[in-house]
Amino acid sequence: MQRKARVMGGRVLSVASECVPLVKTGGLADVVGALPGALAGTGWDMRVLLPAYRALRAQAKDWPVVWEEADLWGGPGRVLEGRVEGVPLLLLDAPHLYDREGGPYSGPAGEHPDNAIRFAALSWVGARIAREGLTEWKPDILHAHDWQAGFAPAYLAYHGSGGVKTVITIHNIAFQGWAPAHMLGVLRLPGHAFHPDALEYYGGISSLKAALVTADWITTVSPSYAEELMRPEFGMGLQGVIAARGPVVSGILNGVDTGVWDPSQEDPAYDRKAVAGKAVARARLSEEFGLEVPGPLAIVVSRLTDQKGIDLLPAVIPEFVLGGGGLIVLGSGDPGMEGAMRNLAARFPGRVAVRIGYDEGLSHRLFAGADAVLVPSRFEPCGLTQMYGLRYGTLPVVSLVGGLADTVIGANPATLAAGAATGMTFHPVDALAFGKALAQLLEIYHQPKLWAKLRANAMAHPVGWETSARAYASLYERLTA
Repeated sequence: MQRKARVMGGRVLSVASECVPLVKTGGLADVVGALPGALAGTGWDMRVLLPAYRALRAQAKDWPVVWEEADLWGGPGRVLEGRVEGVPLLLLDAPHLYDREGGPYSGPAGEHPDNAIRFAALSWVGARIAREGLTEWKPDILHAHDWQAGFAPAYLAYHGSGGVKTVITIHNIAFQGWAPAHMLGVLRLPGHAFHPDALEYYGGISSLKAALVTADWITTVSPSYAEELMRPEFGMGLQGVIAARGPVVSGILNGVDTGVWDPSQEDPAYDRKAVAGKAVARARLSEEFGLEVPGPLAIVVSRLTDQKGIDLLPAVIPEFVLGGGGLIVLGSGDPGMEGAMRNLAARFPGRVAVRIGYDEGLSHRLFAGADAVLVPSRFEPCGLTQMYGLRYGTLPVVSLVGGLADTVIGANPATLAAGAATGMTFHPVDALAFGKALAQLLEIYHQPKLWAKLRANAMAHPVGWETSARAYASLYERLTA
């Protein structure tokens, strides 16, 4: 008898604290917002469970209620279902937890002291919906993102899974969701699991560790980051946990929204095959910032922190400027770093400019008009900045860590001979190596044919979600087979 072919695809509940276009503090939101649409062509139906923060409640006021709980850590909770810009959403409306002034994690007075409970509630509701299903929809997979959703796999593991498989994606291991041990019962976690092989973490509880020890599969946002996290210098205390689960750890690169990050939107001549529009965009950008740069114009679009390697810029940019280069910095962060960037601009007027803060429109103009983008991160789970650079023919100069190593082909004798290079790379992450990469950038810039080849290679490099979506779909298929 002929066996009936298994129907590909299924249902996934994605549980997260951020999602474009509703709320964003970092790359996590971009991934969560992009995945449902990217997966649609693979047969997987993904819906995103997100807290109904204050700004979101008004937007969802007319959405139907699809789930309710009378006592969700001190108040009622209900889930509203709707869609925003094509993203299928489930909003957890619990005003006592989420209707607050400020961002997702902090308000005017600083970080919310009950964040452990706020995101345990999100995880609890995600686990219940996964286990019990909604009226006409029940997921096969619960996909949790970072520490904010970390308790969701644990709740399914300790309170019954209902046959649902679980995935946890680590977007940035630096944030681990720590809570004191006395909250174990409050967080609805079993006492018998409070030991080093399960929930206990340096005398307390980590929601991220809870996910790492209970989820069926662990992913990170790049293959190199998956390997790095098993080493002490990158694992931040969780390297042993991740290494112990090595057979179910994998890295899947993020992608970028190529409809939003589209060079042809900046200038019709600026398309995927030619960069005639680059000169026009650079002239506009130089005029906007009052710059006159004879050599390559580089940009930094980043949080201004040590992790991003911003502290290296004062040591390397003077030599770069003396060689003919220029720099525009867009970002905010550590006050000391912001001051250092302002000092560079004051030291090199007409060659270095700084804009503290973030401006989405300006970021697009920067990538369109610049020749290179600098990403000297000390660790980088995936990184989208270098991908924007590739997309716009703005050559990335990156440290060889995490997703940067997985997405940029550094110019060296072998890659140049093969005609494959897409940017400049350096290692270790220090001023000496970074300075040498910038010297190489200057050297290649003055070889027009070689520069054009690298730029064409960069723009031809795939940075969209197609490959990543297929990888996630394959993982889901494997888990539910």
